[in-house]
Amino acid sequence: MKRARGVGQKKDDQYTSFAELAANEERGADYDFSALDRGSAVAIVAPHGGWIEYGTSQLATAVAGDDFSLYLFEGLKPKRPHRELHIGSEYFDEKKCVQLVTKAQLAIGMHGRADGDDPETIWLGGLGKELRDAIAVALEAAGFKAITSGHRLPGEHKNNICNRGLGRAGVQLELPKTLRDALVANAERRALFAGAVRKAVLKHLGKPGAV
Repeated sequence: MKRARGVGQKKDDQYTSFAELAANEERGADYDFSALDRGSAVAIVAPHGGWIEYGTSQLATAVAGDDFSLYLFEGLKPKRPHRELHIGSEYFDEKKCVQLVTKAQLAIGMHGRADGDDPETIWLGGLGKELRDAIAVALEAAGFKAITSGHRLPGEHKNNICNRGLGRAGVQLELPKTLRDALVANAERRALFAGAVRKAVLKHLGKPGAV
């Protein structure tokens, strides 16, 4: 059954809250989620992980490393349409995710986008514009393409999960499918990506080492 949409919701998303999804889907069969609270100032979140936006779980895990807190919401069926388990970032309200994010200073959302006519560029958004720009610079220095404006996914809604940390200003990364697939397949390049993001975050926090 197709659900009614809220303002700003992706036009074909089936659910607008976790409660609605949980009432219609089976945890462990259709979806699962995990929250790893490391008491960090940073929470890395993949709200559309697993097979919803493939590769985002792996990339979020790589960026989190051994010290950042990590949350993954994952679709478990590879051939299922994206829209069926995709809850828009401004509606994403699974309890453990919200608890993890709202106790951290800042959150970084890891997302996937369709290639469109650009299979390489990472779109950055979020209300944490200083950190957003710093991550873009670090990614460019590591050999990736990144832009912070002029795209359709700015991530600036105040309820976007990336903007719900204590500072109310996080960052959202949108990676095209071709790039996500390449990073999942290449551990060295995935580590390069994760290292660039982490370097910018740690510098932003004034911490050259681990959190």
